[in-house]
Amino acid sequence: MTQDEQHLDLLSVFHYVVAGLTAAFSCMFLVHVVMGITMLTGEFDFGGQAQPKVFAWLFILFPSAFILMGWTLAVCMIAAGVRLKRRTSRTFCLVVAAVECFLMPFGTVLGVFTILVLMKEPVRQLFAANSPSMTTW
Repeated sequence: MTQDEQHLDLLSVFHYVVAGLTAAFSCMFLVHVVMGITMLTGEFDFGGQAQPKVFAWLFILFPSAFILMGWTLAVCMIAAGVRLKRRTSRTFCLVVAAVECFLMPFGTVLGVFTILVLMKEPVRQLFAANSPSMTTW
């Protein structure tokens, strides 16, 4: 096993770890969703004043969108980890690595190292050897 293959295997494992952290941190917005639901059902007391329902819906919709985006990114990171292990879909791995750079600090480090490793010529050849050959129709 070459050093590049070892790097790809390590990056694969780190993608799983950071994906788990991303999914876990995305769940912190569930508190806001619960608050929005309790506001919508009238459980919060606002001093006898009727609160607008739009605030409750904002507390439900925006955090739900953040949760969905976080979980989607976590699934993409897991898929990138699998593809790094199999040495397939180099472009997909590069795109996910670029998006990971926005997740400070762990995603940034993982994204930068993934991009650096995937740009090496021997790694390109590893991925090219495992990709299906392009055929013309």
